[in-house]
Amino acid sequence: MRLAIDAMGGDFGPRATVGGSVEALQALPDLQVLLCGAREQLEDQLESISRVQAGVIDRITIIDAPVCLPDTLSPARALRLPAASSLHATLQAVAEGRADGCVSAGATGVLMAMARRQLGMIPGLSRPAISTAIPARGCGRCYLLDLGANIDSRPRHLLQFARMGAEMARAVDGVTRPRVALLNVATEPNRGERRVREADELLRQETNDHFDYHGFVEGDGLFSGVIDVAVCDGMVGNVALKSGEALIELLVERLSACFQHSWASRMVSVLARPALSRFRREFDPVRYNGASPLGLKKTVVKSHGSASMDGFGWAVRRAHCEVVGELTGKLAAALAADRHA
Repeated sequence: MRLAIDAMGGDFGPRATVGGSVEALQALPDLQVLLCGAREQLEDQLESISRVQAGVIDRITIIDAPVCLPDTLSPARALRLPAASSLHATLQAVAEGRADGCVSAGATGVLMAMARRQLGMIPGLSRPAISTAIPARGCGRCYLLDLGANIDSRPRHLLQFARMGAEMARAVDGVTRPRVALLNVATEPNRGERRVREADELLRQETNDHFDYHGFVEGDGLFSGVIDVAVCDGMVGNVALKSGEALIELLVERLSACFQHSWASRMVSVLARPALSRFRREFDPVRYNGASPLGLKKTVVKSHGSASMDGFGWAVRRAHCEVVGELTGKLAAALAADRHA
């Protein structure tokens, strides 16, 4: 398998993208990567990584694309620029079949606009939706979408998001019949804004063998483990995701401060260290880095722009998992079956 990497995107550029790609290569023996960016910078970064295992460098190919698109660039302006950027080279490698999917930490709007133009949408879908997994009770996780690709979604778009999210849970996590719900201000019928209530009516009319619709769910239900997919518009999803990440970071910080409060608590922290380490591993937002623009014909994963080397490595692993699970192909097949049913 081969993934194309936009090595110039994000706040840290090659320092995070190259190191994260190397970490993913070390963890995934079947993976090869195309690093798209300024050749000299990428080669210098590879030389600075001293822990590279034997055989990893042989699975890296550099595509010289020296232009880095600024985060302040508008999507419309990006589409008019010459095809010399690292993001364009990354998407072009996927479009031409030289890579099975790609990862970028660049600006979300620019990535979505260029990906739609170069890769195209799955037939039957009018809008892509960005989805990611969040931790849920019982060592499970819940897929939340949309996270910002669509700020003003119509009821029919929310219906499509439900289908896409269900396919994500089935292809990546192997959930036979994903439990899908609409994120709302209440669980009672006829509550919430009009488009959410209309989407609820559409989903209740849906005769679908691929998922179970559970109606409305409130914010606390995202982490309860009772659903596998939560559907909402882009603004609501983005606020929910960022709030959850900030809360987890606050809890870790407060726990650490509590154990340093006195000599007695510091002694207790020695005994509790294994449990604290497990807590950090399970709920660290870094492990959940990587959001998927669903609806595109090929696998694209959006990493946080502020992701560290470790965080970007998890985004690469997510792209690898989606390609292995044949997510885009299964989503296209499911939608085609629904249209002909």
